[in-house]
Amino acid sequence: MDKNKIKNAMIFKDMSEDEFLATLKSLNATEKKYKKDATILSVGDTTDRMGLVLEGSVTIENNDIWGNKTILSHVGKAQFFAETYALLAHEPMLVDVIANEDCSILFLNIGNLRRGTSKQESWVYKLINNLLTISAHKNLILSGRSFHTAPKTVRGRVSSYLNSVSIQTGKTAFDIPFDRQQMADYLNLDRTALSKELRKMKDEGFIEYRKNHFLLKMPGDNL
Repeated sequence: MDKNKIKNAMIFKDMSEDEFLATLKSLNATEKKYKKDATILSVGDTTDRMGLVLEGSVTIENNDIWGNKTILSHVGKAQFFAETYALLAHEPMLVDVIANEDCSILFLNIGNLRRGTSKQESWVYKLINNLLTISAHKNLILSGRSFHTAPKTVRGRVSSYLNSVSIQTGKTAFDIPFDRQQMADYLNLDRTALSKELRKMKDEGFIEYRKNHFLLKMPGDNL
């Protein structure tokens, strides 16, 4: 484990070197690698560990028994997953965590916090504060998806999503983290309908795109 790669992660914010090392030891930090499409955590699993993506990315998915898939979020490098389940004792997961590409994950056993491990240590207070910040950010991401799937039309959902990415990046040209099927799953759309609407929006001068790179335009804008 390369400690220099992880000590700037949000969960270790404001920690001294000694506190950082104590956190890794107390939470049994363990790095594990996964191949693309590997299942990291499954529906029905319980876990004491949260994951920090060191390399690559993962998707949080809802896969039902009829084979329908909905992508709830994309978790990229330096981002986290499963922290809520890790803090709730014996709560079965309602989602799958899937490797979106070859990836490396650092697992932290934050379930130890429930058992009162090292309660008086200074790193514990900083860790809990950082977890609250992480949780609040994740809530914003999930609520954002609800805005994108609320419109009844395909164009409404696509426009909502692309506009939000533009606001977040501060740019009208940007990459999204999804391929076309994943974008359809995230927006709860049929892939064919999504591709058709993207072509129409391009023909009408609202967007340009190539694979996962998009440019938002006003009709009549020049490139």
